[in-house]
Amino acid sequence: MANLEATYKDSTAQNHSTLTNSGGGVCMMRTTWRDEQHPSFIDFISSFLSANSIRLNFVPIAPDFIFNCGGVSVAFIFLTNLDSKYLSLMFNRVQKLKGQFANLYVVIILPTKEQNDLFARSYFEYGMELGKPTFVPVQDLEMGFEKIVKIAHSRGVCKRQDAVTRLKVERKYSVQRMDLFLKVVTSIPGLDNHDANALNQAIGSVEAIAKASKAYILENTDLSADKAEIISRFFRDPKFYLSPKINRSEKQLI
Repeated sequence: MANLEATYKDSTAQNHSTLTNSGGGVCMMRTTWRDEQHPSFIDFISSFLSANSIRLNFVPIAPDFIFNCGGVSVAFIFLTNLDSKYLSLMFNRVQKLKGQFANLYVVIILPTKEQNDLFARSYFEYGMELGKPTFVPVQDLEMGFEKIVKIAHSRGVCKRQDAVTRLKVERKYSVQRMDLFLKVVTSIPGLDNHDANALNQAIGSVEAIAKASKAYILENTDLSADKAEIISRFFRDPKFYLSPKINRSEKQLI
């Protein structure tokens, strides 16, 4: 027992900062799972999570762990001992939880070839579907928990990257939309980019500008009365917006 405690303490010291860039998060541990483990292993988990800025809570949840890192929740079953007597119960539990959690992983300790072979046979005997959920075999407890934290962290990173990608796409679309807006509004005789930006900020879309009255434009922008009149006529008078236009700058070059 003393040797076991020393092993966990040494491992904690060695792995204490392995994932210091994990970005933090929350870990919920099932209370009954905690009570089945050696206290030194729980100390190892607590120290490992603390070193990586992950808050640990003990709660009566169905999985053994639920992590929330980067805004995504990931559930884990952590099987620390593969016992042939309880294979049916174990696989039934996995089948039940995979229907309850979109992100579920099963980390299983397989330190010997015999246990690995037993798991491989049982996996197909109990009708498991590859990747649903994903099983992660490891050789020891510390490695198993480190895998759990790495998986939770990587799912959080992917979630953040997806959010950044969507933001970039939306920003690109916004820029393209603004470019189109400027082209449309500056096609009105006498209006420049400053006028277009003023109209965009005060009134909004081209449709809204088309519906705005001369008085409304004068009241809400710094455009002159002449320009407000031109905008009003441009969107309302077919003879005006269908007639050929020559910009003043172009006219001066002729």
